[in-house]
Amino acid sequence: MRKASVAIVILAAGKASRMGEGGKHKLLAEFDGVPLVRRSALTALGADAASVIVVTGHRRSEIAAALDGLALTFIDNPDYPSGMASSLIAGFSSRDADRAEGILVMLADMPGISTTHLDALISAFRNAGGEAIVRAVSRGKPGNPVILPRSLNQAVLRLEGDVGARDIIATSGLPVLDVDVGDAALLDVDTPDEVLAAGGALN
Repeated sequence: MRKASVAIVILAAGKASRMGEGGKHKLLAEFDGVPLVRRSALTALGADAASVIVVTGHRRSEIAAALDGLALTFIDNPDYPSGMASSLIAGFSSRDADRAEGILVMLADMPGISTTHLDALISAFRNAGGEAIVRAVSRGKPGNPVILPRSLNQAVLRLEGDVGARDIIATSGLPVLDVDVGDAALLDVDTPDEVLAAGGALN
């Protein structure tokens, strides 16, 4: 049986407004000496996915520099100030995403997510024949990443503002498979204190 192909879209375009004025960029904070955005990309590249797409926007050149030398597809989202929907649309509109049967949406600011977690999500998606939504949960509480099947692409392209895929998941009518990945599903770093608490260093 052919395995459903999955593309990973990493959202790395946001302004990180909660890091404070003129503040450090959280995606460039270092974990074990590696910028968080690069760590997230390496995690994605290690997974059993067909391609890894990074959506950039805010401080694009610095993010791209932190990802230098990796086999990634970059999509720039000039509309990033309007919110997350524009970055989802940019990622889903890319050629690599369009060819895949499922899109794994990954936030670049989640240091706890591992390649093992991603592969567990992808495996669940494939076992469902590529026809289900798969999301990471922690003790039943929905988190990230999430895999959306191709049938939802048009719904994603209609999103507006600072919204993610939550409403699409709620109204899709598709089965939703929860994969418990523990605390990592809910750990994102939005403030300097959260970066430090998660083991990161601000440069």
